[in-house]
Amino acid sequence: MLDVTRPSLPFTPGVGYKAQHFNDIMKDAGPVGWLEIHAENYMGMGGRPLAQLRHLSEKFPFSVHGVGLSIGGEGRLDADHLARLKTLCDWLNPASFSEHLAWSTHESAFLNDLLPLPYTAATVKRVADHIDEVQSTLGRQMLLENPSSYLAFTESDMSETDFLAEIVARTGCGLLLDVNNVFVSATNLDYSPQSYIDACPLDAVGEIHLGGHDEDEDETGAPLLIDSHGAEVVDPVWALLDYTLAKSGPKPLLIEWDTDVPEWAVLVEETKRADTALTVVA
Repeated sequence: MLDVTRPSLPFTPGVGYKAQHFNDIMKDAGPVGWLEIHAENYMGMGGRPLAQLRHLSEKFPFSVHGVGLSIGGEGRLDADHLARLKTLCDWLNPASFSEHLAWSTHESAFLNDLLPLPYTAATVKRVADHIDEVQSTLGRQMLLENPSSYLAFTESDMSETDFLAEIVARTGCGLLLDVNNVFVSATNLDYSPQSYIDACPLDAVGEIHLGGHDEDEDETGAPLLIDSHGAEVVDPVWALLDYTLAKSGPKPLLIEWDTDVPEWAVLVEETKRADTALTVVA
């Protein structure tokens, strides 16, 4: 591991940083105690985005969230992408780095989506090998985020929570628990979201995320939820957060809003509700 002192994420609400909110954040961040960026937006060499990021990093701890490593892909990790990620993490020195449990590459093609994986021993080995490479290259622990699911693989021979626990045991990585993803998957695949939380290795969770989703129906008329990060967090997800925090204790808690991004005041109201949820279990 690198011999550096790293900041830590406070047990307060954070938000996904968007450049249009820079002035608002610098003027009055409200209850926001930390910020998250998507790594792929900051892998350039300069310009206003990096200048603003350097300025904010003097005031807030950061979490870096990757969406392009294709941790579950069958091929090798993209060495150039991983090198650019290391450069970003080396100078920003974030408190946390995370990636999705998903794949988005096939041979030389990059697919603009986060695609699901079967939960099998072979997948465990592949994902664990990739996480080992990421952690070795970055010189830091990474967090692995649970996906939002719309189908289940017949070849899966373990539950998602058992899969995540095995990955944690093999690699020493942590988990990013997206409570909205749990709710979306549970609704789409017809199981109890509370039972997922009960089975989740909460001791390994380094961050909890919340976001909005869209409601639709499948071809049979059954509810189908789409993880969109483009709306307010709904009441059942807030309730699931309360259930989770009662078991896990306080954790760094992020509000994600990536599409149809609202005014800063709307995000502040969401973080106030998150701050209340954290205060109850503090």
